[in-house]
This record gives sequence, C-alpha cells and structure tokens, in this order.
Amino acid sequence: MEDIERQVNRFTMESPLNVVEPLGGLRIFDPPLIGIAAADDPLFAELKKESVIGSHHLLPREWLPSAQTVISYFLPFTAAIRIANRSDGLPATEWLYGRIEGERFNEALRRFLVDLLTDNGHEAVAPALDERYQVINKRSNWSERHVAYIAGLGTLSLNCSLITARGSAGRVGSIVTSLELAPTVRPYREIYEYCTRCGACIRRCPPLAIDESGKNHQICSDYVDNETKKRYAPRYGCGKCQTAVPCEDRIPGR
Repeated sequence: MEDIERQVNRFTMESPLNVVEPLGGLRIFDPPLIGIAAADDPLFAELKKESVIGSHHLLPREWLPSAQTVISYFLPFTAAIRIANRSDGLPATEWLYGRIEGERFNEALRRFLVDLLTDNGHEAVAPALDERYQVINKRSNWSERHVAYIAGLGTLSLNCSLITARGSAGRVGSIVTSLELAPTVRPYREIYEYCTRCGACIRRCPPLAIDESGKNHQICSDYVDNETKKRYAPRYGCGKCQTAVPCEDRIPGR
C-alpha cells in the first residue's frame, strides 16, 4: 500500500496533465487521499437499494470476479483553484479548467493505477472507464462518492459532495483489483456524519438547487448545461457549493 501511495503521489506531482499551461502553469490537484475497501464489504450491497442508488449499481465482483479490494482516492483542488471560485456568480476560469482538464487527469490516474497493478501481476479495472459504465436517471452504476465513503475517505454533505479530511472541493476516482490490501478503518458511522447542515452551500448555489432536504440534481444539471456550458464551451461546471463553505478544505468544526 505504501508503494502504491508513493507512486500515485509522484504521478500526481509530475504529470503534465495536472498543470494548466494557459493559466501560467497552474497546478490542478494536490496529492490525493487514498482509502481501501474490501470487495466484499456489505455496504456495497446496500448501494443496490432503491433508497440509496438502485439495483443497477454493480458490486465490485460484478466488475471484476476476482476482486479483493477497491482502491478509492480523493484529489483535492489546489488553493489557487479553490480561492478563485470563492466569488459569487459565475464559475472562475480556474475552476472550469479544474473541472474539465482535472477530470482528464483523473482518467489518466485511473489508467496509471490499472497499469501499475496489472504490470505487477494483479487484475484491475476502473469502472468509470469501463464500457459497462452507465448513468440511469442521474445515478451511475458505480458511484465514486459512495465508494469513497465505504473506503473510509469521508461522508456525504447536503449538496451531495464528499467531505474528506481535505474538504469537499476536488474529484474522486477508484479502481477494483484482485490485489488484497487491508481496508481503511472508517472514522465515522453515518453517511452524513461530517456535514453540519450549516446551510452555507444552500446560499452559494446560483440556481437554488439545494435546500434543507438536499440537492435537486436536475436543477443543478440544467444550470450547468444551459448556462455554463453554453457560455464556456468546451468547459463547464460551477462548484460554488464546494467553495467559500466550511467544508471547502477540511472537515467542518475540526
């Protein structure tokens, strides 16, 4: 595990995909947090409940029959990207690059991990890059945030972000592998444990997609598609609910 973490950190800091040259060499992500879940953790079966995600959500061993472990990681945005997006209104240019170019880096990191594992004799698959990956009614058949919760990285928030020890402003990824690793001990018991429900994300949301009951994904998606994508294509995004809030770069109250 230490070797995997060391190589992932090196890849993150050395990859040219983690740098935005048009913005003066802006770095997108800091080194990631990494969590481990056992492939047979009973919480994966819970995700198949319609009240959570749905029966279409696949188990680790439905992605990879030999699966023993799920490696999940959280890529925290650098301070430069987070600070730029703290203003009200439209998303910062830095955030838009972080959202689109940042996800390209995330895809490269997934491939890097798969290659690292397979080169060392283990089977591995990145569900988000697999041809079987699909989204049904705004819910994918592999939820990176819920997987990260199971892997001990953090809990969900009112705005459906993942709150980690490095906050909620960032991207999430995961790999399913036959390599057996010791699971990360979850330092929480409830899925919304880190969220204080302070309401800051409600006030930050431009299309008013968040209220005390949670986030309306359709309103959020329509805003991103009809406002930011049309204005900033080929980039799009928002991220206002993840910046200038208590959980931006830490667990609130800690």
